[in-house]
Amino acid sequence: MADATPVDREEGGLTREYTGFAGVLLGVLCAGIALVHLYVALDPFISELQRNAFHYAGFGFLACLLYPLASNPVVRALDILFGVLIAASAIYLSLAENAIYDRGVKLITLDWIAIGICVAGAVELTRRLTGMIIPTLIVLALTYVGWWGSLIGGVFSFPGLSWETVAFRSIYGDDAMFGTIARISSTYVFLFIIFGAFLLRSGAGEFVIDLARAVAGKLVGGPGIVAVIASGLTGTISGSAVANTASTGVITIPLMKKAGFKPKFAGGVEAASSTGGQLMPPIMGAGAFVMASFTQISYETIVAVAALPALLYFLSVAFFVRIEAKRMNLAPMPSDGQTLGSAFRKGGASFVIPITLLIGMLVAGFTPTYAAVFGIVAVIASSWLTQNPMGPKAVWEALVLGTKNMVLTAVLLCAVGLVVNVITTAGVGNTFSLMIASWSGGNILIAIFLIALASLVLGMGLPVTAAYIVLATLSAPALAGMISDRFVIDALVAGTLADPAKAILMIGVPEAMMALAGPMDPAAASALVGGLPLELAAPLRDLVVPQDVAVTAILSAHMIIFWLSQDSNVTPPVALAAFTAAAIARAPAMATGVASWKLAKGLYIVPVLFAYTPLLSGDWGAMLTVFAFAVLGIYALAAALQGCMEAPLGVVWRAVVVVAGVACLWPSDIRVQLVGAAVVIVSLIINLRVAKSVPQPTP
Repeated sequence: MADATPVDREEGGLTREYTGFAGVLLGVLCAGIALVHLYVALDPFISELQRNAFHYAGFGFLACLLYPLASNPVVRALDILFGVLIAASAIYLSLAENAIYDRGVKLITLDWIAIGICVAGAVELTRRLTGMIIPTLIVLALTYVGWWGSLIGGVFSFPGLSWETVAFRSIYGDDAMFGTIARISSTYVFLFIIFGAFLLRSGAGEFVIDLARAVAGKLVGGPGIVAVIASGLTGTISGSAVANTASTGVITIPLMKKAGFKPKFAGGVEAASSTGGQLMPPIMGAGAFVMASFTQISYETIVAVAALPALLYFLSVAFFVRIEAKRMNLAPMPSDGQTLGSAFRKGGASFVIPITLLIGMLVAGFTPTYAAVFGIVAVIASSWLTQNPMGPKAVWEALVLGTKNMVLTAVLLCAVGLVVNVITTAGVGNTFSLMIASWSGGNILIAIFLIALASLVLGMGLPVTAAYIVLATLSAPALAGMISDRFVIDALVAGTLADPAKAILMIGVPEAMMALAGPMDPAAASALVGGLPLELAAPLRDLVVPQDVAVTAILSAHMIIFWLSQDSNVTPPVALAAFTAAAIARAPAMATGVASWKLAKGLYIVPVLFAYTPLLSGDWGAMLTVFAFAVLGIYALAAALQGCMEAPLGVVWRAVVVVAGVACLWPSDIRVQLVGAAVVIVSLIINLRVAKSVPQPTP
C-alpha cells in the first residue's frame, strides 16, 4: 500500500487517500461491495444475518483502510491486519450460528475471539469516525448488563446476565450488531446512498443549483431562497446536513454575500436549509428507514405524510430570508441568464426521471430496495438525455463514491445495535419512558422540551441518526402514550367513555367513581389520566383509542424525536452544519451557529404540531388545513422576530403579530385560528401599503 497518503480531517482524525495501483485495488473493493449489495437486493440468496454480517465485514475493513489510527507505516500494516480480523470474525460468526445453537448456546474459544474482535472493532472504528461518545456508550451498555447494573439501586438496577449470554446476544439478538438496525443499513440506507451517488455523478447536483437559480434568483432575497430550494432538493440526494452544506454552500453562500447578506446570516441560511435536507422525502437520510422498522409503519406512508411538514420547514427558512432582505432593503440580483428551460435541457432528465420513477414505484407498492435499484438504472439511462451521459467509467466512479460515502453510516449503525440491544434487553427504555411521563406530569409540551434537551446533549457527540435511534428507543413509548391519552381525555370530557374503560379507571382510581358518571372538567380528566400507572394506562388506551389514532400517535412520537434530533446540526455549542457553513462564509463559527439556530425555528414549532394536530394523520383535508394555518403562523412569528414584513414593524405591531401567529398555530380551536389568520393577513396588507412608500433599491 505504498500509494496511500494520510490526510488530516477537520474533526482532528486522519483519512487515507490511495493512488496508483493501491487506488485501483480500493476501487475494485468498493465497487464490488456495492454490486454485491445491489444483487442481494434483487436476489436474497443468503440469510438476513449473513447479509448483515458481510455488510459489517466489508465496511469494517474499509474503515480500517480509509480512517487510520496513525500515519506511521507500521501502524498502517496493523490497520490492514485489524481490518482483516474484523472481516474474518464477522463472516465466521455469520456461519457459526447453527453450530452454537447445536451446542446449546455454548461458546467455544473461537467464538469468544471472533465476538471480541467484532465488538472491539465497533468500539475502535466508531471512535475514529465519530469521537468518544458512541464507544463510551457501548462499553457502558455491555458492562451494565454484565456487571455494574447489579451493583446500583433504584429503578435502573439490573440483576445481570452471564458474560456468555451478553456476548451471544450482542451478535445474534434481534437488535444486536447483525440485527434490525444492521438490516436497515445493509438494505435501504446503502442502496439509497448508492442512488444518491449516481445522481451526483450524473450532474443532478448542478441541475438542482441551476433550477433554484432559475426559480428564485431574481426575487428579493433570491440567493438565500436559492439556497433553501437547492438544499431541499439536494437533500433528496445526500440526506446529510453537512454534505449538503459543503456541496451547495460553496455556490449559495458567496451568492448571498454578493447580494448583501451578512456572512454569518448567509452561513446560517445554508446550514438551516441543509439541515432540512434530512427531513425531505423520499430519502430523509437514514431516519425514514429506521422509523419504518421501529414503528412497523410502511416506509411509503412515512414519506407521504412527511412531505407537508418538510415543505413547512423550508418555507419557514425562506420567510426569514425574504424578511431579512426586506429589512436590509436589499435589491434583487440581476439575471444570470438561467431559465427553467436551460436548466432542464442541461441536466434535468437525470434528476426528474429517476426521482419520479422512484416515487411511482413506492406508491405502486414496490419495496424501497427494489425501487432504489431500478432508480439507479434510471439514472444511468436518463443521463444520456443530458449533457453528462454516464459511461462505464462514470458508473464505476458512482459505485465507488457510494461505498465510500457509506463507511461511516454502516459502521455506526451496526455499532449502535450494541447499545440498542442492551436498552431493550434490560428494559431501560421502559424505565426512561416512565421517568419522562413522571417528570412531565402528563404534559406533552414539557415532555417534548425534555426530549429536545436530551437530543441536544446527545447530538453534541452523536450523528443525528444515532441520536434518533437512542432517543426513540428510550422515549418514544412514553411520548406516543401521552399523545394517545389525549383521545382518552377527550372521551372523559365528553362523557362518552365506555363501561369497560370506566371499570379500569375505577380499579386504578376508586375515588374517581362519582366523577366518571358524567362529563368531566378538562383539567380533572388530564390529571386523572396522567396519574395512571403504566399497567392500567396501557389497557385503557387499547380499549379507548382507535387503531388509526394509535398508529398516528406512534408515528407522531417518532417524527417528533426525529425532527428534534436534527437540532445538533444548527444549535451551538456543537453545530456541525453551521460550522461547515461558517468556514465557507469566512464568518465566526459561533455567530453563524446562533444565526442558523434562529433560522431553524421550524425544527421546534413543527414537532408541536405533530403532537397536537392531525398533521401526520393521513387525512389530507385535515393535514392541508393545519398546513395552511401553520404557514401564516410561522410567517407571523418570523416577522415578529425580525421586526419586519415587507416594511419594518414597530414594537406594537410586533406584539400584535406574535399573538396572531401563536393563534394560527393554536390546536383544536378553529375560531382562534381564523381570528389569528385574519389579523396576520390584515397586518400584511397594511404593511404592504407602508412598503410602497419606501424607496425601492435598484438591482
